[in-house]
Amino acid sequence: MRFTLESLMVDVPSEQITEAQEFYRARAAGRGPGTFEDLVEARAATPAPTPAEPPTVEETVELAETRVPVRIFLPTDGPVRGVYLDFHGGGFYLGSAARDDIRNRALADALHLAVVGVDYRLAPEHPWPAAPDDCEAVALWLVEHAAERFGSSRLTIGGRSAGATLAVTTLLRLRDRGVAGRFHGAALQFGTYDISAQTPAGHRIADEYFIQAYAGHVDDRTAADISPVYGDLHGLPPTLLVVGADDILLEDNLAMAGRLTAAGNDIELRIYPEAPHGFTTHPTALARTARVDVEAWLRERVGPARNDSDSG
Repeated sequence: MRFTLESLMVDVPSEQITEAQEFYRARAAGRGPGTFEDLVEARAATPAPTPAEPPTVEETVELAETRVPVRIFLPTDGPVRGVYLDFHGGGFYLGSAARDDIRNRALADALHLAVVGVDYRLAPEHPWPAAPDDCEAVALWLVEHAAERFGSSRLTIGGRSAGATLAVTTLLRLRDRGVAGRFHGAALQFGTYDISAQTPAGHRIADEYFIQAYAGHVDDRTAADISPVYGDLHGLPPTLLVVGADDILLEDNLAMAGRLTAAGNDIELRIYPEAPHGFTTHPTALARTARVDVEAWLRERVGPARNDSDSG
């Protein structure tokens, strides 16, 4: 059977498409910082994140010589049904877990999850492999301690943009350690899966500063720990890929979906019309629909309440 982009598109109400079209026509397209000086200015100009209520619990995860700050949200009502490990976006050089506090508080309450946001180290001060090292450390901490700490060992993982990339590289590292099966689902939103500039989408972003900041020191950026679309992708948990039809990275998300499927994984791909990169963070009804879809998919992966004896 031959699939077309239209056949893979999520069916959304026409009024949501119209609203999205109007929103993006009025919204100036932008690029990330182009130099280190631009990056410093962008960081300084970023307003403080809005705190969630009830607030997060801030902790530091320690594994070997790695110390990683995390932000933990527990549901305000009822037992924990599962754990969601979240990696924020920002091109590996911007962003913070705190910027997702409102969203992660809502997710914790809606799905009765313990949500763990990771403040991984940012480039260029800490280039690859610092970020995936931090993400792996927190994932291994959850594998070891989630049941005793949160009352559930039903683990899921996900992220947006660079965060989706880090979710995949973390799972590949865990698979090679023999523990990727402890995660029951991965929700990946518009990931950056090629940083080598060899795929069509990778070529389009080849001149972006974030690539040089994150992995410019690496000779072969097709390494799976940097550009996971080139990796051996077998043995990963069920995966949801969310991307917009107008995303500059659409083709690489299609390629990742195809390679994950070819490797024998359970994959669901959802393409949303009139949606550019990062669309699920925008104030549109289309974005809300996509977020609800992600929540529903995660709810299915978490399943009924589990107890400490559930090892996955």
